[in-house]
Amino acid sequence: MCTSIVEIIGADGMAKRGEEWFALTQAVVAYDHARHAPHADVITLDFINAGLDPGARAGIELTLESARELLAALDRAITAADFEEAEVRGRRTPGLVEAA
Repeated sequence: MCTSIVEIIGADGMAKRGEEWFALTQAVVAYDHARHAPHADVITLDFINAGLDPGARAGIELTLESARELLAALDRAITAADFEEAEVRGRRTPGLVEAA
């Protein structure tokens, strides 16, 4: 069954294909049938540059559990980075609680 669960956001960063790096313009997060992973349905992440050829993409397929773990890891890293940035700039981020 097709879920039609798709989120598309603008992305500012870089991705690599082969030996070439390319600028990103979008990130697509979806829940659908796996195309390559040996699982039924997966979270797919596609990082693309819409202005380049169709091969300008980095695609990932994750189980829901792996996607949850990635989300938690991203949250921890972003929280730590926000804290670090606040320290470097000599100010605290409002609402940010120091990690123990």
